Amino acid sequence: MDSIRIPPELFRFTWGDRAELYVAILHAFTEANERLDTTLGIDDLTAWLRTFGWVPAASDDMLRSALEQLRAWQLVDFIQDHTENYRTALEYERNNVRYSLSRRGEAAFAGVTHAMSVLVSTGALQTAVLDAIGDRLADLVVELDGVSDRRVFTALMELESHLEALRANTKQFNGELQRLLRVEGVDIATFHDVKVSTVAYLEEFLTNLDHRAHVIRTRIDAVLDRGVAWMQRRALNGAELPRFTGVDPGPAWLERRQARWEGLLAWFVGSETAPPRVEQLHAVGRKAIVTLLQVLDRITETRRRASSAVADFRELARWFTVVPAQEDLHRLWATAFGLAPARHAHLAVDDPELIASSVSWWDAPPVPVSPLLRSSGQVQKFSRTGRVRDVAALKAARAERAAAERAELEAAWEFLDTGGPIRLSGMAKLDDRLFERLRELLGQALDSVPGPSGHRRATTSDGRAEILLWLPSDDAIATIRTPRGDFSGPDYVIEIRAVRSRAVRESGDSG
Repeated sequence: MDSIRIPPELFRFTWGDRAELYVAILHAFTEANERLDTTLGIDDLTAWLRTFGWVPAASDDMLRSALEQLRAWQLVDFIQDHTENYRTALEYERNNVRYSLSRRGEAAFAGVTHAMSVLVSTGALQTAVLDAIGDRLADLVVELDGVSDRRVFTALMELESHLEALRANTKQFNGELQRLLRVEGVDIATFHDVKVSTVAYLEEFLTNLDHRAHVIRTRIDAVLDRGVAWMQRRALNGAELPRFTGVDPGPAWLERRQARWEGLLAWFVGSETAPPRVEQLHAVGRKAIVTLLQVLDRITETRRRASSAVADFRELARWFTVVPAQEDLHRLWATAFGLAPARHAHLAVDDPELIASSVSWWDAPPVPVSPLLRSSGQVQKFSRTGRVRDVAALKAARAERAAAERAELEAAWEFLDTGGPIRLSGMAKLDDRLFERLRELLGQALDSVPGPSGHRRATTSDGRAEILLWLPSDDAIATIRTPRGDFSGPDYVIEIRAVRSRAVRESGDSG
């Protein structure tokens, strides 16, 4: 949404020495427009001001000066009326100039009026508005099946007005509700009654809220089935908009209708990224009920107490001012706050399950306390910390073992390096260590996907060895003898390449 840019002089009339006169003049023009009198002269304006009685009757010079200032702010326009028959030059000079509100003036006064109405209004959660939205949607479905575009326009306008009422009332009520949750008044009984009635109001609103929302969603789906664009075009035909200028007002009107329809969908249908707002309203209402009940509990507990914590501390402070001796002050402090060095409070009995946590310290069995607790804060005497063990030899042994294992692994890959394709039967005899490495490579190769040439390729996790495997062209069987037994299987064609051995051979050839 683009940022709203307000003209700098739009609300300039609301402050200053003559703000009351400016507001009264704009109000007079607005009331005259209600009676279809769009232009006013000085005499007409004076009559309106005397009727309202908002300001003392102003002189003609003062009114002209105020009107000129409003005209400089582009809130008022003036025209010269040559259609009347003036009897004298003075009458002509006085009444030939007629003033009227400009479009900016109408917007400025409407904004002030709306702001004042919001200050004195109270939002509400009205189930009647939800029922009205559902009824207007049903009427809209019926009119879409008919032939009257005017009735489609009327039903759509009523639907939008009810939706706007729902949005405004919900926003104001939510604001008042949040302020109510933060209010801590002097008259506890009054606020207790207000919050109790608010809880009952919320509970009544949330009753059958899901059913009403479901009815509205069902009727929205019915409108969607008939086509939203088609509905809006029929409503535009039924609106019969006039064209005062060369610009067609239809596209802008349709754009506003589409924005209002998207607002209706956001409230009752939602989207993939955001749930319907009516569900959020349901959650807010339930949360508010819980919060209000908690506040009521705190108020009730406060009323049960003989005095509040604030009063207790004030009384204690008064006692501190009248205690004569320093020792008495310390005794009063220890009695009031109980902050004596009782460091044994964290000690437990040998078997905590035998004594319930609700048992008073006075009735619980005694717990042995170390004599060192008061002097040093320790429950027992600790010996000197042991020396840190020297792990240099252990680290060297582990490094040597790791190097030996790495050399052994490299030697195994060196031995298994075939130097080219061979039959598996060519490895007739292997020890257990080499056979495990070979079996690991064979398993990885058989699990891989065959390449375009029919071979299978696999590499060890450390990348030190690579195997290429082809299926045998015959039914030959290979047998490999190991100290633990014989291994038999298809006589695959394999090629094992050890990375280090290849690097060593290449360096040796170049040497």
